[in-house]
Amino acid sequence: MEVPAAGLPARVRIHEVGARDGLQNEKTAVPTAVKAEFVHRLAAAGLTTIEATSFVHPKWVPQLADAEQLFPLLSDVRADLPVLVPNERGLDRALALGATRIAVFGSATETFAARNLNRTVAESLAMFEPVVGRARQAGAHVRGYLSMCFGDPWEGPVPVDRVVSVAVDLLGLGCDELSLGDTIGVATPGHVQALLEALNAAGVDTARIGVHFHDTYGQALSNTLAALRHGVTTVDASAGGLGGCPYAKSATGNLATEDLVWMLDGLGIETGVDLAALTATSVWMAERLGRPSPSRTVRALSHKE
Repeated sequence: MEVPAAGLPARVRIHEVGARDGLQNEKTAVPTAVKAEFVHRLAAAGLTTIEATSFVHPKWVPQLADAEQLFPLLSDVRADLPVLVPNERGLDRALALGATRIAVFGSATETFAARNLNRTVAESLAMFEPVVGRARQAGAHVRGYLSMCFGDPWEGPVPVDRVVSVAVDLLGLGCDELSLGDTIGVATPGHVQALLEALNAAGVDTARIGVHFHDTYGQALSNTLAALRHGVTTVDASAGGLGGCPYAKSATGNLATEDLVWMLDGLGIETGVDLAALTATSVWMAERLGRPSPSRTVRALSHKE
């Protein structure tokens, strides 16, 4: 039943990350043809931004070692297909295949930067600078991910001003948008509001901000609603709730896209997503992964008496 609430955006763009952030955490590699079919099905369900893969060294993310083979299979997909690149070599590979949307992945904390990128925060930003610059020169849209924005498994709570400082530096490289990552799922709505207000105070326009919540403590939807009330209109989610983080073992799955769409549909917020088609896609992928989807909405809608 659709019951709108005041103070919320009319439309939300879902940045679907299941095919990249979700599948990179599988213990075994998913066949390239299955990945391609997954992206096609997601697009057919109405998702307009689908993160396709990551051009990182196979040693670090072996599950996405087939990026060169996969990306050409998606040439007919009618959606934006961002790809993650860690450095200039990854950018070269992505641009050679015609990628027009690039993402870099930074950290708000030193420990995670060292574990994920083998660099300090400052060194990682220096590494991203030519990547972002060259991507923009090539006409590509650039997204900057910032992980550990609310808490770090090694360092504990992350000060808001620390996150703001790194976020401003990351955007200063030339990123078009910033995705705030609650990598281990510890955020709560007041914390989300405080960070968004602090970013605004530092000159960051809410229109450039997306949010990326994990559901470790069951807070992903409440945190999303807090962001929407602040004016955020880009929300990252993963079909079927796939994913976590290979470098942060306490991180559980991403916010499930179906759970997000159920809430947004009920609020009368447009997404362009067909929930039934999306649910069927996640059931299809769950069958190929050999386990049920963790998404509550998928389970509810696919349950048979």
